[in-house]
Amino acid sequence: MSIRHVLSALFATALVGGTTAAVTTPAQAAENYTVTNLHFKTVVGPQNNQVCDVVGDLYLPKAATASKPVPAILTTNGFGGSKADQAGIGKAFASRGYAVLSYSGLGFGGSDCKITLDHPDYDGKAASQLVSYLAGQTGIAFTDDAHTTAAPALTVIKRDGANDPRVGMVGGSYGGQVQYAAASIDPRIDTIIPIITWFDLSYSLSPNNTSQTFGVSTATPGAAKLVWALGFSAMGVVNGLQNVKTDPTRVIPCPNFVDWVCPGLILAGTTGAVDPGTTANLRSASVSSYISKVRIPTLIMQGQSDTLFNLNEGVAVYQALKKQKTPVKMIWINGGHSGANAPGELDFGKPDPATQNVTKRALDWFDHYLKGKNVSTGPEFAYFRDWVKYSGSAAPAYGTSNVFPVGTATKYYLGGTALTTTKSQVSPAAQQFLTPVAGLPTSADTVDVLGKESNSAPDLAGTFAAWTTPKLTKNLDVVGQPTLDLKVSAPTAALTQALDTAKLVLFVKVIEVDAAGNGSTVRNLIAPVRVPDVNKAFKVALPGFAHRFDKGHQLKLVVAGGSINYRGGTVPVPVSIPGGTHQVLTLPVVK
Repeated sequence: MSIRHVLSALFATALVGGTTAAVTTPAQAAENYTVTNLHFKTVVGPQNNQVCDVVGDLYLPKAATASKPVPAILTTNGFGGSKADQAGIGKAFASRGYAVLSYSGLGFGGSDCKITLDHPDYDGKAASQLVSYLAGQTGIAFTDDAHTTAAPALTVIKRDGANDPRVGMVGGSYGGQVQYAAASIDPRIDTIIPIITWFDLSYSLSPNNTSQTFGVSTATPGAAKLVWALGFSAMGVVNGLQNVKTDPTRVIPCPNFVDWVCPGLILAGTTGAVDPGTTANLRSASVSSYISKVRIPTLIMQGQSDTLFNLNEGVAVYQALKKQKTPVKMIWINGGHSGANAPGELDFGKPDPATQNVTKRALDWFDHYLKGKNVSTGPEFAYFRDWVKYSGSAAPAYGTSNVFPVGTATKYYLGGTALTTTKSQVSPAAQQFLTPVAGLPTSADTVDVLGKESNSAPDLAGTFAAWTTPKLTKNLDVVGQPTLDLKVSAPTAALTQALDTAKLVLFVKVIEVDAAGNGSTVRNLIAPVRVPDVNKAFKVALPGFAHRFDKGHQLKLVVAGGSINYRGGTVPVPVSIPGGTHQVLTLPVVK
């Protein structure tokens, strides 16, 4: 199976629940909505001088009239997808009294123009013009027949004026970030539900889990993700080639991507670090750079099975919105880019949302903010617990809290090869290892794009350090973002670290070891660290997770020199990590 098909299948399984193309069929005559294929003439760019043809599907309730208007929902595809991927959302909400406009994002699924990574000046402006269409603007939408027939008039509830529809947005991944982009420039959007998307794309594609300055954004570049970057660039190129006959400019000079993407990817793959110019471009297409402009109620859904946009990205958005007093709540779903949703969790393709716990949350959220119904929007924070058995709706498997973060900080000290909660048992003995040459991998961990958690192959001897707890005397439930306070000795790196590409790069992971001695990395999550200054202690913000370490098992912390999923350091570096009470893994433990 090609990486394109792997990515597409994971996204479809994890989120939308149905990918039937949105075209009118005889069977739909019995439905309470109609579906119309449309084209939209949008004008985008910083100077508003680039015309893009956007294709979409309008799901309109048959009962909607001028005297009985309905609220609207705007939705678009994930990376590599199209409007057809949103058919589940279109049908689910149209059958419940919403006008739904599903469209293919710029550069995908028949829509014109290049991929600009959800930049507000491009993708945000395109979405904003579709909001104008939902408000009844004429001259923007046309049916398929030669783009000449005006689209049918809409009957959408208006708010403060004729050009202000009552409208929300929902979608995942690439279709999640565009909601922030649109909301930042269009105050007419009333609420959003972004699912499994990013806070800072420079972190997503080249994370550094230390030296963080705002959310997950860092002052020091991270370690480039190899497989994810390769997969997404390939998917983008394929989408461009499919439309080269009608828009040949899309393949020059960077196929189907805005021009700076190709050289940025090549340089990152070569050096292992994203250059400052590319970092700035990635951040300009990220909510991290304009979050102060997002002021509407936001329901964040972030995936636990996600090595692309991990939970820390959702937390970064949540905390930033919370700080500026924007109404916001957060759900940690089981699925994500690296795995499927749990049964009874989130599937817009199911006929009865009451059987899908998180789907129901989304419906209630829109009913509250778009229809004005007196329904609960749910707890402040909810998280899926894969250790809880249930049948039907996944609601019993969800833990909830009125605050975030949750849990009690529990400290584990590193000494010798032991991980202990007792300071008096900490050994000062150090562990030594050598990072690999040319950033090569040191273990055969699961390829992160595949995502399925499995037994972790041990790292090559001499390329890592590890500390392990005794066998647990009771279950240990961890929910949140672990941290690691660490001080290493690496004299050769101290001589070269003036250059970002010559800094020490390490990879931190938390492993559960079963009674037979087999270890599995929790959710396949790895924290790359490009150490700003090896002469100083540093704090590692590990990717968050919700996980039960079973009684009789052991918890293991590994600091490795390489990873199969990342471009590591360019030169081998001898590293020594002494034991001590200042070397601390902190876990948020819940009862």
